[in-house]
Amino acid sequence: MNYRYLPKINTKNLKRLNLAALDLLAQESRDFLLKMVAQKGGHLASNLGVVELTIAYHYVFDSPKDKIIWDVGHQCYVHKMLTGRYASFAGLRSLNGISGFPKRKESEHDMFDTGHSSTSISAALGMALARDYQKDNYHVTAVIGDGSMTGGMAFEALNHAGRSSTNLTVILNDNDMSISANVGALSEYLNKVRTAPRYYRTKAGTKSALEMLPGMGKNTIKAINRVKSSIKQLVVPGMLFEELGFTYLGPIDGHNLQQLIEALELSKMSKGPVLLHVLTEKGKGYDLAEENPSRFHGTGPFNLATGHPLKKSESQFTQAFSRSMLLLAEEEENLVALTAAMPDGTGLSPFAKVHPKRFFDVAIAEQHGVSLAAGMATQGLFPVVAIYSTFLQRGFDQVITDIALQELPVVFVLDRAGLVGEDGETHHGVFDLSYLRMIPNLTLMAPVHPNEVEPLLRYALSLRAPVALRFPKALYHPESMEIKHKKPNSIEEPQLLFSAQKKFVIATGPIANSAALALEALAQDGLNDLGLILIRSIKPLHEDILYQYLSEAEEIITLEENSVMGGLSAAINEFLNKAKIKARVKSLGIPDRFISQGKATELLEILNLDEKGLKQEFKDFFAQKNIIGKG
Repeated sequence: MNYRYLPKINTKNLKRLNLAALDLLAQESRDFLLKMVAQKGGHLASNLGVVELTIAYHYVFDSPKDKIIWDVGHQCYVHKMLTGRYASFAGLRSLNGISGFPKRKESEHDMFDTGHSSTSISAALGMALARDYQKDNYHVTAVIGDGSMTGGMAFEALNHAGRSSTNLTVILNDNDMSISANVGALSEYLNKVRTAPRYYRTKAGTKSALEMLPGMGKNTIKAINRVKSSIKQLVVPGMLFEELGFTYLGPIDGHNLQQLIEALELSKMSKGPVLLHVLTEKGKGYDLAEENPSRFHGTGPFNLATGHPLKKSESQFTQAFSRSMLLLAEEEENLVALTAAMPDGTGLSPFAKVHPKRFFDVAIAEQHGVSLAAGMATQGLFPVVAIYSTFLQRGFDQVITDIALQELPVVFVLDRAGLVGEDGETHHGVFDLSYLRMIPNLTLMAPVHPNEVEPLLRYALSLRAPVALRFPKALYHPESMEIKHKKPNSIEEPQLLFSAQKKFVIATGPIANSAALALEALAQDGLNDLGLILIRSIKPLHEDILYQYLSEAEEIITLEENSVMGGLSAAINEFLNKAKIKARVKSLGIPDRFISQGKATELLEILNLDEKGLKQEFKDFFAQKNIIGKG
């Protein structure tokens, strides 16, 4: 397809296009999306669904003076195309390229970083209130959809916004989907709204007209309003939002540019908070994505004709967890599984199919999911809560007060721990060892290899206590560790893989595989007597066994795919101080900064955490003449 408008479009010349030209721009945008995401990977189905909505917004409003916040932020691809970044899409989600999410540092048109969900209405209301306080004049719009409305924070913000009476537009992009199919009462409510007839009303105009009629006083109007309110309770689709204080418009066809433009113009003229309900189809324009939007939510490169991925990207750890849950469910009838809108990504879809009554998807509501598991645990169930590492941060308080404080037998399985790659800063799971290690009563573990997932999960359930088990998406050098991987006597205990007396690398997680190769390479270069200790239980450390290995240690390197602040490094240093072992220690891991997007292998190389980098780090540390206690 030859593009007539897309390569040169911007927020100024877009407004000069007629409706036919806007329709052609939509076709070009959808075609470009398909080709680019098929080549680079990214979030496809959700972006195909908001093509017309994005074009209509930029036709009506004036970005960047007017502010738009995308939630979930992965719906922003068309927005980026229309705001001067079309030529940059070759670097989408790549190292030093443009992000797959809105980034304030990237463009003046990106108003708020939204890598997670359900934050847009709060941020938009904050901007609107700041505008009012500063006596400025611009419009603020939050586009919330793809399941974000299932997050409780969105309703906290709706409640506040409705009471504020400030001018604010919330566009509910209702595509009946989040990452997987939406669940819950809100989804059912919106489904009813989707099938209801349109209900248009102009309250202010009706009231004015009635007041001008002879004999129509204020008491009569109040009586009419009471009757009208009672009827509206029965027939108005948007009554929920009206009761919260919003003027409800819709639902309207989210793929009809004329309807969208008219509705946005109306919202622009309205006073107070407005909720515009837009019905879109996730995957619109690509048959395969329309039929299976979950499959094309977030995808790697794929064949556009067949939809088949160009390479397998399934995590061996996730697969191992999926198999383990099915096995353990047969042994423990009270085992249940929970996730937050991620049954496919966490590997729980097979469990859900086999044990539908023992599976619970709470939608994008991590806080609720954690406390739900707590309630289940008080009544004798054994919940396993599978959530991506970065998303459990949202349930941090509940992990402390609802799980750990009460010592409830809940097991958290944190997938995508460590560097996840192209989704960047908001999605890297590099803080879990740090923020979970500080919590009393909680056991914290990490497998080195996928074949350790099942025994560690079995051990976690046997503790009948709060446990977190974390693993990354990638497995580094699986062939090397598969050969030399030795089964420990007890899966939770520290394991000495390479014996030594004075010089040790202490590693947790599969990054230990890279450490093993680096140490082997150094041994071939003549640098011998370097030990490798594998830590599967970060808390507790099993200090008695660790002391047997390290009592004469003089030089130690700790290694983790986690922030060096508060994780394994801190645990080892605390232990050494307690045991009065005066070894010189170097900590390797994620430094004290946010790590950009890029392939995980690229990021590890930049951080000197790949095999080559680790070899050099080990050599520089162990080969030099050291003074014990200094460094």
